[in-house]
Amino acid sequence: MKKALITGATSGIGMQMAIYLHQLGWQLILTGRNETMLRKMADKFGKKTKYIALDLAQPGAAEQLYDFCKEIKIDFLINNAGFGVFGNFTETDLQAELDLIEVNIRSVHILTKLFLKDFVRRDSGMILNVASSAGFMTGPMLSSYYASKNYVIRLTTAIREELFRKGSNVQIGVLCPGPVDTAFNNRAGVTFSVKPVTAEYVARYGIEGTFDGKGIMIPTLGMKLGVLCMSLLPEPIAAMIVYELQKRKEKTE
Repeated sequence: MKKALITGATSGIGMQMAIYLHQLGWQLILTGRNETMLRKMADKFGKKTKYIALDLAQPGAAEQLYDFCKEIKIDFLINNAGFGVFGNFTETDLQAELDLIEVNIRSVHILTKLFLKDFVRRDSGMILNVASSAGFMTGPMLSSYYASKNYVIRLTTAIREELFRKGSNVQIGVLCPGPVDTAFNNRAGVTFSVKPVTAEYVARYGIEGTFDGKGIMIPTLGMKLGVLCMSLLPEPIAAMIVYELQKRKEKTE
């Protein structure tokens, strides 16, 4: 039985990925901050499911997760955990942003590197890093989040090219959805300005895309066209458009 490790597994895209992989017969190793939910998921999926409650914003948590999995042959790593911080850069909370960097960048970097070395040694394995279509743009009002997802996309595509050049059988790809109906907007403190797609759709899209060996996965034609159009605009114009879109997300009392 193949084994998948999913971070941020207790809600949203991560939970839907866990449900789908369980349906496909995978053994799951789950992590997230909510131990109660992890326990409920393990009870639902069966005794072979393993879990560890961790907050990846805490230094050393990524390494602790890797150590937890040392005796388990992980076949599929899904770096899904992440969150955003909304507001003008001079007004947002520094500690919240440092936690964001720890979760969205540092933990993804560490886990990708450690598990990738194992995968390369045995010449098998898959990694899916969950980024965002925001990662192709500059993001006023969500500056740290957009920047972090830029990092994840560029890191993943660079590694993918290195693996290709070596003729490796290891697969790595990056999932870049637009707005998704999850708890993300509540934690970031925003409301969506456009209708989001379901977490179930995005989860299945990313998993099936990874199975098919895809590198960059952008769900929905509309978001693909949006990313393309933004890439053709001068940077100052694109930033101005994103600012106006993000400003509409601001929650009102």
